[in-house]
Amino acid sequence: MSTSPATASAVQYEIDPSHSSAQFKVRHLMISYVKGEFPKVSGKVSFDPANPSASSIDVTIDATSIHTREPQRDEHLKSADFLDVAKYPAITFRSKGVAAAGKDTYEVTGDLTIRGVTQSVNLLVDGVTPEAKDPWGGARRGATATTTIRRKDFGLTWNMSLETGGIMVGEEVHITIDVELVRKT
Repeated sequence: MSTSPATASAVQYEIDPSHSSAQFKVRHLMISYVKGEFPKVSGKVSFDPANPSASSIDVTIDATSIHTREPQRDEHLKSADFLDVAKYPAITFRSKGVAAAGKDTYEVTGDLTIRGVTQSVNLLVDGVTPEAKDPWGGARRGATATTTIRRKDFGLTWNMSLETGGIMVGEEVHITIDVELVRKT
């Protein structure tokens, strides 16, 4: 795996923020999942399918855009109890290595920073589509990345013990990032 800069055969893309988002789900009361999303995702991708190690990913998620369909919960998640968006308005991912893991599937290792805490994580990127022309003459492709993190590893420690045992918020956070990429000319 390599952190080499873009090579001549790597194609440069920008993430289309209008057609990309990051979703998450976490256990609530130890019985069901609460889902949410960050609809504001931006960044760039350098992609070389013939030499995946020459590829790179740089993503920024606007933490203030969190949306769980419950305004009070959104405000609590934005507070210092969780994301502390006043101090840390962005969540970032910077790849350190990309390796093929099957047909149109890649393992991406990189640094994920949430709430000012950076941890190495592995993303499974699959469903990488072939490049297609859009109605405006540009070229696009899409992909989905998934991972699971432990929220305490990022300083997200708020919780509440339940009267019946257990905790209010699960430890594992399942993350899915769907991106549409626009080829830079």
